[in-house]
Amino acid sequence: MADLPHDQVRTLLAVVDEGTFDAAAAALHVTPSAVSQRIKTLEQRTGRVLVSRTKPVRPTESGQVVVRFARQLAALEQDAAAELGLADAAAPARVPIAVNADSLATWFLPALTRVPQDPPVCFELRREDEAHTSALLRDGQVMAAVTSSAEPVTGCTVRPLGLARYLPVASPGFVERHLAGGPPERLLPGAPVIVFDRRDELQDRFVRSLVPGATGAGRLRHHVPTSEGFCDAVTAGLGWGLVPEPHAEPLLRAGRLTELAPGRRVDVPLHWQQWKLDVPALALVAEAVAAAAAEALHHPGGRTAPRG
Repeated sequence: MADLPHDQVRTLLAVVDEGTFDAAAAALHVTPSAVSQRIKTLEQRTGRVLVSRTKPVRPTESGQVVVRFARQLAALEQDAAAELGLADAAAPARVPIAVNADSLATWFLPALTRVPQDPPVCFELRREDEAHTSALLRDGQVMAAVTSSAEPVTGCTVRPLGLARYLPVASPGFVERHLAGGPPERLLPGAPVIVFDRRDELQDRFVRSLVPGATGAGRLRHHVPTSEGFCDAVTAGLGWGLVPEPHAEPLLRAGRLTELAPGRRVDVPLHWQQWKLDVPALALVAEAVAAAAAEALHHPGGRTAPRG
């Protein structure tokens, strides 16, 4: 991509990041017509349509390749400026990361506090389901991701972080109303359930593992798309659900939640994927995340993370 003009590549990145041509123009301190002309010229140069003119603007499959190149170029330029002692080095290094909601609500933010801030590092977090965060890596929107996929995205490295453990729980009142008439294997498939969103299949997979032949969890579903709200909804008795262990344990001890299948857990493997770039800020973030995950998550072979 050496023959792609950098100003046009940066403009494409700004359009995708800002969401509209007008917003990109404001961020670049140029006119919207200049932005439009740069994108048009870049598309002519590549012979590809690079963005869909929607709101927000979305990169096409070809556009994702150029966006990924643009973001890598920006990271390398920032690193070079820092090494050369140029004025631009005073600006913080920007590290966009995709992370699932439950990690964000439990162990991930403390991990970021371990990243040295000399020189400063600016985090831009994108919340996405762990099964889908790798897509953000693939299209160049982030430099790194916490993902459930062990298969590296092209141009990325992958390292295991550990197992996020979930407990199937419900409030005592919910158990009395919906699950007191028999074993959970018989009643759980028909009971109201909390799910994160329409892509959340964790509860369905648990029911299928518990009840051979079951199609999944109940049809009466409450969608609660935040980690804290999910736990609150289960505690309030709206439905049962799989709650992250760090959230469930204190509520179990307080008697506000009840385990539905004692001894049955759901462990979701988490991995760290990042671009193959020699960028010091990204390396520092990776080491901090790995260290925090070693303490906060469970690990294969029976070793569990310390709690408390």
